[in-house]
Amino acid sequence: MASFSSKDSLADFQKFNYQVYGPIDDRFYTAAELATQHQRFAMRAIKGIRKGEPVRLKNNLLVSLSFLMAVANRFHIDTEEETWRRFPALCSYCGSRPCVCKSQKPTKRRTLKRDSKLRPKDLANLQKMFESIYPSSTRSAEHAGIHFAEEVGEVGEAIFSFLTSHAEKQFQAVKVEIADCISCLFGIANSAGIDVAKELGTMFKNNCHVCHNLPCTCSFKKVARY
Repeated sequence: MASFSSKDSLADFQKFNYQVYGPIDDRFYTAAELATQHQRFAMRAIKGIRKGEPVRLKNNLLVSLSFLMAVANRFHIDTEEETWRRFPALCSYCGSRPCVCKSQKPTKRRTLKRDSKLRPKDLANLQKMFESIYPSSTRSAEHAGIHFAEEVGEVGEAIFSFLTSHAEKQFQAVKVEIADCISCLFGIANSAGIDVAKELGTMFKNNCHVCHNLPCTCSFKKVARY
């Protein structure tokens, strides 16, 4: 049996995703189609914000993260490493914690110093790190959702650009956009009071969250309908 624990890390969740969903993802989806599924569930999550449906928001946000891990697995991208590289307990643009972009309006991205002592060891502390950089008290769930939608679109754009060019510069952009998207996903979670590690531990405590098999045996029709 494969399971994700609330004490595990983002790297652990990515490994769990490959173990459970890797075979079916390889069978059913191209990289572009995995990105489409990520977008699909992300937009369902945002609809949950608009309609005031917290369960819809939570469930679809978690599934969108699962599909984002599938995208990263297809490209052999270490999401935990790339997220830390992009957000070393500091805003990726202004270089401060908490972020001061809104008040100081920096015109160029700062060079960031990384203190390995501040690197989160698990998913729960990664969420806390993002709360310290981008406090939920400074924005609503709706505002966080708009930012998340922007980043979801940029992940798709980066993947399309790479698949049509196969250039290293575009591949690096995919890494950056995935990290940005993870940041914004936690932004929604913090604004909506969702404990991502705890909820993933509940949803994925027993293999696939739908068929509960290892590896997942859901048909394409079932996955598309879920």
